[in-house]
Amino acid sequence: MSITTQLHDIQATLPEHVSLVAVSKTKPVSDLMEAYDAGQRIFGENKIQEMCDKFEDMPKDILWHMIGHVQRNKVKYMAPFVNLIHGVDNFKLLKEINKQAKANERTINCLLQIKIAEENSKFGMSLDAASEILQRDDFSEFKHIQITGVMGMATFTDNTNQVENEFNALQTAFNQLKALQPENKAFKTISMGMSGDYKLAINCGSTMVRVGSSIFGERNYNA
Repeated sequence: MSITTQLHDIQATLPEHVSLVAVSKTKPVSDLMEAYDAGQRIFGENKIQEMCDKFEDMPKDILWHMIGHVQRNKVKYMAPFVNLIHGVDNFKLLKEINKQAKANERTINCLLQIKIAEENSKFGMSLDAASEILQRDDFSEFKHIQITGVMGMATFTDNTNQVENEFNALQTAFNQLKALQPENKAFKTISMGMSGDYKLAINCGSTMVRVGSSIFGERNYNA
């Protein structure tokens, strides 16, 4: 099936309140443009340089999401245009994002990445660490970032019960963090669920799913 067909098939399964991030990492601009021409406007990349290159080549009404692990020294490259950073997993990174957003006279949306998986390879912080960040006195000084929710990645396993428990843990984390900042009306996003488990994630409260291979096909990391 074509990218357009696969994209529309995915979109048809999503409730109105759930946003679709088309995960386009390793894919050529031509593939992204097919999805763009089919109406997709949110694209997710996990490498800043690749995202910057695609930003230069593609229409400027695209909302670019950084979904991968972020190194602080590379934030400056995406700060002029990135719409949402999913993987904020420590205070120092948040501080750097605020600094670079200020330099670009912007406000950058951020999600707090919570570690819900058992795998050591997955990034993220504990709920306690995220709570501590939101309650720090100096957090209130960050005027150029907006915390809009949480992100999490479930364990890569066929054990559906385990994945469901991890998704539910992120939903619980979202509720607890939201209660710490009742004045933050933008705190609405639970980013969880990918090609293999996004329907389960939605049932567990996801409001944003990150789907790649089901739209673009398998990735070619050797290209």
